[in-house]
Amino acid sequence: MATFPSISPSFSITKSSSPKTRISSLGDGYEERVTIGLNQNPKKWDLQFNYLTTTNADTIELFLDARAKDGASFDWTPPDTTISYKWVCDSWQKEIPYPNRVNIMASFRQVFQA
Repeated sequence: MATFPSISPSFSITKSSSPKTRISSLGDGYEERVTIGLNQNPKKWDLQFNYLTTTNADTIELFLDARAKDGASFDWTPPDTTISYKWVCDSWQKEIPYPNRVNIMASFRQVFQA
């Protein structure tokens, strides 16, 4: 299993939660909510890696390209915990604001697998 390179994201970063629930609307505005599945609250992180050297930016981009090619998830430890989880990166952007400096913006989506 691949591990994301040890390059820390820049702040500010955003963590999102979207619990999976099934909602049944009943009469008079009442509703019933039931969670779906065992892993019903996956996380998503929107990350920025600002003012990287071209070497570090290439390391991240090559890593993400390889995961896109092989379809595999990777291990990454979010900044608010010491536990590593499994992630995929569905999209990322690269920006070059100055010569020899690169910004990478990426979205990591938590996945559950053996």
